[in-house]
Amino acid sequence: MDWDALTMSIAKTFFAIGRMMMFASFAILILSTGFAVSAQAETIVVQGNSRIDSTTIQSYVTGQSAEVAKKDLLATGLFSSVDVVKKGDSIIVTVKENNIINRVAFEGTKRLKSEVFEGELQLKPRGSFTQAALDADILRIKEIYQRVGRSSVDVKSRIVPLENGRIDVVFTVDEGRKTGVKSIEFVGNSTFSSGRLRDEMQTTESNWLSWIKTSDVYDPDRLAADAELVRRFYLKHGYADMRVTDTKVDYDDAAAGYRVVISVEEGKLYRVGDISVVSKIVEITPEMLRGRVQLSPGDVYNSDLVEKSILGITTEVSSRGYAFSQVRPKGDRDPETATIKLSFVVEEGARVYIERINVRGNSRTRDFVIRREFDIGEGDAYNKVLIDRTVRRLNNLGFFKTVRISNEPGSTPDRVIVNVEVEDKSTGQFSVGGGYSTTEGVLAEVGVSEANLMGRGQYARVRASTGQYTKGVEFNFTEPYFLDRRLAGGFDVYSKENDNSRYAYYSNVKTGGTLRLGVPLTEEFSVTGRYSLYNNNLTVSDAANASVAIKSAEGNNLTSAVGYTLSYNTLDNINNPRSGQLSELKQDVAGLGGDSRYIKTTGEVRYYREISDNFVALLHGQAGYIYSDNLRIIDSFFLGPDLVRGFSPSGIGARDSTTSVARNALGGTTYFGASSELQFPLLGLPREVGIKGAVFADAGTLFGYSGNGTGVAVVGDDRSIRTSVGTGILWSSPIGPIRLDFAFPLTKNEVDQTQVFRFSAGSVF
Repeated sequence: MDWDALTMSIAKTFFAIGRMMMFASFAILILSTGFAVSAQAETIVVQGNSRIDSTTIQSYVTGQSAEVAKKDLLATGLFSSVDVVKKGDSIIVTVKENNIINRVAFEGTKRLKSEVFEGELQLKPRGSFTQAALDADILRIKEIYQRVGRSSVDVKSRIVPLENGRIDVVFTVDEGRKTGVKSIEFVGNSTFSSGRLRDEMQTTESNWLSWIKTSDVYDPDRLAADAELVRRFYLKHGYADMRVTDTKVDYDDAAAGYRVVISVEEGKLYRVGDISVVSKIVEITPEMLRGRVQLSPGDVYNSDLVEKSILGITTEVSSRGYAFSQVRPKGDRDPETATIKLSFVVEEGARVYIERINVRGNSRTRDFVIRREFDIGEGDAYNKVLIDRTVRRLNNLGFFKTVRISNEPGSTPDRVIVNVEVEDKSTGQFSVGGGYSTTEGVLAEVGVSEANLMGRGQYARVRASTGQYTKGVEFNFTEPYFLDRRLAGGFDVYSKENDNSRYAYYSNVKTGGTLRLGVPLTEEFSVTGRYSLYNNNLTVSDAANASVAIKSAEGNNLTSAVGYTLSYNTLDNINNPRSGQLSELKQDVAGLGGDSRYIKTTGEVRYYREISDNFVALLHGQAGYIYSDNLRIIDSFFLGPDLVRGFSPSGIGARDSTTSVARNALGGTTYFGASSELQFPLLGLPREVGIKGAVFADAGTLFGYSGNGTGVAVVGDDRSIRTSVGTGILWSSPIGPIRLDFAFPLTKNEVDQTQVFRFSAGSVF
């Protein structure tokens, strides 16, 4: 083999390949350079823009395909149309800019102010206009009106062109008439009537009061909350299996309103079986905690009392040094015996601390007003039971439309961040009102009150009244957290003139003030201390017929007294109670200066019990006693219809027979009385109207005249029991509570004064 020839052949081959690669590289270099020159030579031409800089538009096109560039430019919201076309070495970008909004105006908005829509709409002054945003805003305006009961609202828009590409956007609103909830019906309920369940709801049916209320407006969120209120009502009354299975809402064109149908499954009535407390904390024994359980075997199951038991046990365990304790209720239901075996399990719980508490949404209420409702703070052990109690407290303040507390993880696994979200609501009230009562005649009143003064949680009220037989002015102020503690400190200043000439021969002007300090002992118990200083200026209107006792009290009489009130309140609803009791014990000692010297003690108990869906029974007892060595007549008890209905003011007790017996009541030092009443809705009237009927029976007596007048011939000062029966009408009206009573005395003293009809009315509208 010719190795030299072979070597030469291989060398030539490699040389040829090398030349070919060199030429190929050169060709590629020439081609790439040509393309680069071509790309650099390609220009972007922008057309149609007047406000948007061309360089800005070009930046969206460079290096992008025509479709991507067009999509990105439209996404900016600055253009209504974009066209990207390549012509030779140029890319032509043609745009049409959106108009700039000069202002957004509203026409026809009477029920809602334009400020309501601020922050709710997409179109805003100095922003770009788009048709999509306009369409969305029209829908949003309709939604806002629907929430205030205007489902038939019609919204139109128009564009007013201005110079330099600016426009005005004008919404024309036809608010239409109010579209309320025409009916609320329940399906599947047999234990409680639909009317009783409607009483538990915030949503109400439309009726003849709809022109002054908004509770009959259909609101999906409120209706969902109402379903939960109905469920809790059943749980409170022993129906532990109760479920709301469906809530159906239909708009009735013929009735021009909504019809709501709520389907429920009631289940069985459960009673409490065995109750046990299990403690997994060695130092805490069940015996220490059983007293905190507010249920007993055999009681009707009550979810509210279960929650109060959990809170009581948690508080007790925490007070013994176990801040991380958790109480888990466990209920074993036995459908055959319809009982629930309750067990409260106490565990020490995970060691989780509160890293931070964030308060949001409070545009008016100060942060500290919200934070002070917590029994725990930053750095303390996290306890869900105490957090839930804070939610209830914040809701009970009445300062917020909504309250929500949520948690999120903290910076470490043993830390948690608590977020409090609230929405402020108006808490001020200006009231002008009037009324009539058989004791005070025609009344007129004007007042201003604020429950959240300057966002600090303080209460203040000033009011003035005038009438046929009475007039006065009053100022009240309360600081609910006096000295940064849960102490309700406050004062009252007042001056009131009463003309008693119809029942006695004198008039009286009472002027003074009271300092008070309230201390909550538990959720039900509270005690309030007070100091009162006031002056009575008594004027005799007919000296010839007035009793010597009345004449001896003529002029100024200064009273300086210290006292307290011990209250126990378990009412389910303070305005319209159906169950629970309200008890008060009051005692005042006068003699710290001034002219009066006495010890006055009074007590009162009101007990409500729901007999059925339609009937509520009320038992009322009261008593009082004054001890004094030298009691002035003006400090005595003067009673009439407040003790036994059917008697006139100051109509019961001792009288002076030396002159006109009818008008010379002398009062007494001791009284006691009791009454029973059955309240029921009036047939044919919607419950939500708030009108109820009542039948009652009263019994009581007043005796023990101890005056300092000489020459007084006392008659009628005995312990005989006065009784009466009667019927009444009660109305929780928009202008305040109104009551009409017709009472007929059955037994009375021969000198007592009677009054068959009594009418009283409230005064805020």
